[in-house]
Amino acid sequence: MTTICLVRHGETDWNAQGKLQGSMDIPLNANGILQAKACSEHLKETAWDYIVTSPLQRAKNTAEIINGKLDVPLIVMAEFMERHFGDAEGMTLQDRRAIFPDKKYPNQEPASSFHDRLIGGVQKINQQFANSRILLVAHGAVIDAILTAISSEEKAGNTPLQNGCMSHIHFNDNNWQVKSVNEVSHLFSQSRS
Repeated sequence: MTTICLVRHGETDWNAQGKLQGSMDIPLNANGILQAKACSEHLKETAWDYIVTSPLQRAKNTAEIINGKLDVPLIVMAEFMERHFGDAEGMTLQDRRAIFPDKKYPNQEPASSFHDRLIGGVQKINQQFANSRILLVAHGAVIDAILTAISSEEKAGNTPLQNGCMSHIHFNDNNWQVKSVNEVSHLFSQSRS
């Protein structure tokens, strides 16, 4: 059975400001680094075979911090970059609603291309690392789209995913299944200590 733990990258200043990052390469902020460390502490007692990450620095840095406790092969895969949101990148939700109320952002990556890219990446992981335990560090829209694609219960854009959250999917009997979504207890336990 292939197991993937989908980890959303730690917070950035743009997350905190409500700005749409998309393909912009925004670094983690201090809180995001703490979230990544909390993920690392939570995951250090469990066995993982590989970490796969988006090449964008907010995801890659989160993956590197997590791997500080795990020391497993870290693989960068462009398939898991965040969706390019075109002209809406850098805008707050309020600005996007005012300028693009239909959510049709000029020059954004088409939804079908985004979906195909992600599903291709998941299939690639399952082929190259079958029966392994994988940490996949990626982005909110990426994780949401993966969960939506493999679950009839999840609806695209409606899955709440906090920075530093974990969601689990398993490939068993030729079928992907969602086991958990938006686990965040490790973030709160870390902040109390």
